[in-house]
Amino acid sequence: MKGKRILLLILGWLSLITGVIGIFLPLLPTTPLVLLAAWCFSKSSARFHAWLLNHKFFGPIVKDWQSSDGIPRRSRNRAILFMWAGMAISTFLVWRFWATIGLVFIGVCVSIYLLRMPLRSEPTKPLQPKPIEEKDKAS
Repeated sequence: MKGKRILLLILGWLSLITGVIGIFLPLLPTTPLVLLAAWCFSKSSARFHAWLLNHKFFGPIVKDWQSSDGIPRRSRNRAILFMWAGMAISTFLVWRFWATIGLVFIGVCVSIYLLRMPLRSEPTKPLQPKPIEEKDKAS
């Protein structure tokens, strides 16, 4: 059992490090790797899992995924847009027929998955009071 725990810890850290690199490299996905790291840490280390959940940048990703509330519409639409943009760039750079077919197939499957996910209502911004102008103060 200890070997499995160590293997999951190593996989979790490799996944998280690769996800961080993915922030800067357009073809490397960040979110799935962070979610994989969260799963690995949940099975191997409560301390690292709690750290990831409370992380300033990665915590909201993991919390949104683990909650059953769904994802915000804006995040879903942005994910679909950037995914297709990245795949279009990849297609033009590689320009191989089978790679294009593979990317389109993956893109369609992921898009269907994201479109079928429940949407969480986003909190509305409270209305800000209109500033009082100098003319109004005098009266």
